[in-house]
Amino acid sequence: MTIAPHLIAIYQQLLDLSQGMLRLAADGEWDELIQKELEYVSAVQQLARSTQDAAPSLQTQEQLRPVLRHILDNESEVRRLLQARMDELAQLVGQTSRQKSVMGAYGKQGSVLVPRESV
Repeated sequence: MTIAPHLIAIYQQLLDLSQGMLRLAADGEWDELIQKELEYVSAVQQLARSTQDAAPSLQTQEQLRPVLRHILDNESEVRRLLQARMDELAQLVGQTSRQKSVMGAYGKQGSVLVPRESV
């Protein structure tokens, strides 16, 4: 028994999308990553519909297991990169909040001199 061709196509599409998402996350292309993620979710929904009525046979599941493992590894790495980006943004927000606090405290003292960037 061989894998149903439509399942192969969907899993291949998911793998391609997950690799694209990983590349975008690694490159810091966050807006493009969101667009790619929308395509990915659509492909996952398509897979769910394809297997809703009848689950793939055990043999098919075994044949697809390496592809699924690769997809899951990609997802895990994308999540790790997203978490690193969120941590970076949280640090920047915290830094901005501290700067506002300092400016507010000095502002109560009168005029505040702020260094300017030289051109």
